[in-house]
Amino acid sequence: MNKCQKCNREIQGNYCSHCGHPQQLERINSKYILSEIGEVLNLQKGISYTIKELLVRPGKNIRQFIHEDRNRLVKPILFTLVCSLIYTLFVQVFHFKDGYINFNYDDWSGSATSTIFHWISENYGYSNILMAVFVALWIKIFFRKYDYNFYEILILLLFVIGIEMLMFAFFGALESLTQMQVLSFGVNLALLYVFWAIGQFFEKRKIWNYVKAFFSYILGMLTFVLVATLLGLFIDLIK
Repeated sequence: MNKCQKCNREIQGNYCSHCGHPQQLERINSKYILSEIGEVLNLQKGISYTIKELLVRPGKNIRQFIHEDRNRLVKPILFTLVCSLIYTLFVQVFHFKDGYINFNYDDWSGSATSTIFHWISENYGYSNILMAVFVALWIKIFFRKYDYNFYEILILLLFVIGIEMLMFAFFGALESLTQMQVLSFGVNLALLYVFWAIGQFFEKRKIWNYVKAFFSYILGMLTFVLVATLLGLFIDLIK
């Protein structure tokens, strides 16, 4: 009888009955590599299905993810990272900038503030994830009567920002390929989607929720910019 290489128990068959470890690992080949890529992208659990559901019924699907079923949609952190990676790759290939956060580097040349905002402008995908923390704080304030904690609101934003990044990538690529000025329209459409998705998450029939979603996002973005500016000034002061 062979022994399991993981738990050292005896194995009868191809797998260990105690821990499930295979008696012999498959050789690493092209099939294995493709399988690993598929797992990273979570294709088996339906990234295309997740995108479709978040575009059509974001509020309902995210509520179901939080309260009922966490297997229907791709996990939010992985989903956002994949969407941000897609956005970054599209920027590198098609050479566009959505530019909805503008900063004049000339007035701050050589400062830490300039460096920080340069990073933000070159890494919108990842900076949007950071900005989600500040937006979540404002959503918690504006929607405090609803029984959602900060982390559940952050899950909402990770899903929504993932779709926002994909919309930026799509319209950026479309503008680069067709030379039609559609990116600014895409940015506005993506922002409208964010306000709509947040409002729908809480109570879609209440118009006031969409207004609060708008102010939550705008104030969160402004707070993010303010914190980035103060951090740069603080670093310059220490230097």
